Amino acid sequence: MGTPTRGTTNPNRLRRVDNWIAYRCAEPLRAAAVPLVIDLGYGATPVTTMELRARLAAAVRPDVQVVGLEIDPARVAAAEPAADPPGLRFARGGFELAGLRPVVVRALNVLRQYDESAVVDAWRTMTDNLAPGGLLIEGTCDELGRIGCWVLLDGIGPQSLTLAARLATLDTPGTLAERLPKALIHHNVPGTRIHALLRALDDGWRAAAPYATFGPRQRWVRAVGAVREAGWPVLDRPGRWRHGELTVAWAAVAP
Repeated sequence: MGTPTRGTTNPNRLRRVDNWIAYRCAEPLRAAAVPLVIDLGYGATPVTTMELRARLAAAVRPDVQVVGLEIDPARVAAAEPAADPPGLRFARGGFELAGLRPVVVRALNVLRQYDESAVVDAWRTMTDNLAPGGLLIEGTCDELGRIGCWVLLDGIGPQSLTLAARLATLDTPGTLAERLPKALIHHNVPGTRIHALLRALDDGWRAAAPYATFGPRQRWVRAVGAVREAGWPVLDRPGRWRHGELTVAWAAVAP
């Protein structure tokens, strides 16, 4: 199975997810004999792949190897001048990952272009090609990187869902519904678990309105705390909440 391209992206569009990858995937990357990362469907220019490589090299290990994969050979050829092997390379490939065995795969704004029925097969194809202990990050963000949602998967299947926002521009957490991963976006209707989670986060945000005086970060931290107190299985530490993130167990929102 192939994959469409990500399309034109703005600088720093994927900074939020890249920083999360550097935090969450640091351990397997540092333990790997070959710290290989794939950026799947990087788009019309290789800028997001270049940024991913720079961020992981600075935050995790300097010898990280990032390969940008595109199904369109013209885009692979156009990216070649930016290559700096072995740290940064470009190749043609799709969900089969070009026969590589990466420790981490980032697939942002790719599956949103498919029918929901294709998601499970695409997930399985990618995770089957991971290195032992490898991780897949699949999801969606908006054009400016203000909001994003992604699923973390391993060889067993989906493990968690992360909701992330640039708090300085967030009006309400309900906005995150626009960028839910393909596996969830059509299930955001009353009576479903993902709808209930977003409603709980919105409720917490409204209840925390008095903390807006201290800035949106404090308001978000209070809102996420309210979600946890309501019984949702929040997996991340409060220190991550300050980054505008909320991560919950996949089982709590799975359709």
